[in-house]
Amino acid sequence: MDNAASALFSSSLSRFTTVSSISFATFLSICSTFAVMAFAFYFLFKFLSGGNGKTKQAPLPPLLLKPWPIVGNLPEMLINKPTFRWIHELMKGITTGIACIRFGNVHVIVITCPEISCQFLKNQDAVFASRPVSMSTDVTTKGYLTTALVPFGDQWKKMKKVLMGELLSTTRHRWLHEKRVEEADNLVRYVYNLCTSAGGLVNVRVASQQYCGNVPRKMLFNRRYFGEGKEDGGPGFEEEEHISAVFTILAYLYSFCVSDYLPRLRGLDLDGHEKVMAGALAVMQKYHDPIIDERIQQWRNGEKQDVDDLLDVMISMKDAHDDPILTPDEIKAQITEIMIATVDNPSNAVEWALAEMLNQPEIMEKAAEEIDRVVGRERLVQETDFTNLNYVKACAREAFRLHPIAPFNVPHVSVADTTVANYFIPKGSHVLLSRTGLGRNPKFWDDPLKFKPERHLKGDGVSLALTESELRFISFSTGMRGCKGVLLGTSMTVMLFARLLQCFTWTIPPTSQKPIDLSEAKDNLFLANPLVAVAKPRLPSHVYASLFLN
Repeated sequence: MDNAASALFSSSLSRFTTVSSISFATFLSICSTFAVMAFAFYFLFKFLSGGNGKTKQAPLPPLLLKPWPIVGNLPEMLINKPTFRWIHELMKGITTGIACIRFGNVHVIVITCPEISCQFLKNQDAVFASRPVSMSTDVTTKGYLTTALVPFGDQWKKMKKVLMGELLSTTRHRWLHEKRVEEADNLVRYVYNLCTSAGGLVNVRVASQQYCGNVPRKMLFNRRYFGEGKEDGGPGFEEEEHISAVFTILAYLYSFCVSDYLPRLRGLDLDGHEKVMAGALAVMQKYHDPIIDERIQQWRNGEKQDVDDLLDVMISMKDAHDDPILTPDEIKAQITEIMIATVDNPSNAVEWALAEMLNQPEIMEKAAEEIDRVVGRERLVQETDFTNLNYVKACAREAFRLHPIAPFNVPHVSVADTTVANYFIPKGSHVLLSRTGLGRNPKFWDDPLKFKPERHLKGDGVSLALTESELRFISFSTGMRGCKGVLLGTSMTVMLFARLLQCFTWTIPPTSQKPIDLSEAKDNLFLANPLVAVAKPRLPSHVYASLFLN
């Protein structure tokens, strides 16, 4: 109604001011008349709609900045890059643990308080169960055909059922166990080969990211490499290009693109995001689509009948009429989403944890001692050992807390007006839980910038989880729209971490700065410089030899 009054005033004023014969006095009279009409119309609407003082609406959360008309704080957003660091700097002046900033007509709600976070994603989970419509998610999901990134609705319900019932269930996780073990063994082979051929220098980021790319490739396509790979077990050009594209897409998902808040500007690509996303997706599709198309054809013509991987599972799913449940586009989009959801979190946590441990070697020694005590030195750590590796998991939790992969969680969108923590949250608001704001909050963490795994140990003998139910930090998101791959993500994180700690000693290269520089990159939360360390085998030689016999 307010917009209607404004539009009426603007259009009428435009008509009148085009008449050249109009006098200035008449012009002022017209302005005054329409101003009075607009205000009268506004207050009449407020009265009829219940705004008569009998019910008082809660206030919005504190504003980080006073917004401009129409565009909100988009001008400031464009000037202050990277946007997430600018927002976090503004949040330092807020004592409420919740604040609001407006981009276009969208209220963006930023939260750094665990208790308030729980009110959003636990107490009122259903109200915040949707996702934003954005350029990046639209193109990544082929028009919202997937699960994690799509708005709440029938398509999300369909794909969630597929994901939880067929692809990421506990039964399916057990079925895929051997594929995960193959990639854990290959990780050890790769690093062991670097110990002998590269003087022990290991780029931990490359090793971690490629392991985290190999696991979903093996699960989805039953292959480690798109090309020939390398004899030492490392990635070839194709795998490096593929993983680079994955991380590019991740960098531009929900990256505060102008057209996400002013949709009519989409296509102009004012900030260049669309071009970058299109290029990265083209690389992924170059490797994925030929495999998917060929496999679909093999199932159609009867050449393939055995289910060997998750792609086969998706293709072979049938409804009550024996028709495919998933279309080719749904399969392609969901595979892309699984790929981008799997690679970043474990690899980033392990790289940061090892960097912190190199500066505090007593922590690394304690973790390795736990593995020796639980597993011994005559065999490699396996998933069945994870229950008893609480200190290793505490180190991983501490990495998730102090060094999250992203500044915010995937945005939640309110599907209705509501009140949270005594603040009014309008329908359509984008809710951002600050991963750094939660994990580094001095009100909830003692010495928050110090890497201290012991803070996560309860001493009750209960197996430690990587998730944090009270949202004091975010490893894997929670609630209706929480991460559906927690079991897989936990397995990958702990296996990557435990194998690197069990199989090798790690030291800072003699020519490198000591201690390790723990500065963050400017544009993301990665370690500014990829971690390079010296690895040396720490197990009996026959343990490694067994890996080369397979």
